[in-house]
Amino acid sequence: MNFKEQYMSGKIEFDEIHRFVSEWNNSDDTRTLAKFLGLNAEEEDIWIDVSDEALQEMLDAERERIQDSN
Repeated sequence: MNFKEQYMSGKIEFDEIHRFVSEWNNSDDTRTLAKFLGLNAEEEDIWIDVSDEALQEMLDAERERIQDSN
């Protein structure tokens, strides 16, 4: 499971994103960092252009919408 899948399922805390980035940096993975993390283009843009906190808020809102629809 990638970062986003694990975070969205509640298996890891958001701060684990830094461990995933480090893992990607130290790997031969040919995917982009966003693909490795499981982020879509909008999420990647928010993360890069705004902040970690903005990405976390976006993911938390998505997780809440999913939970409310179930």
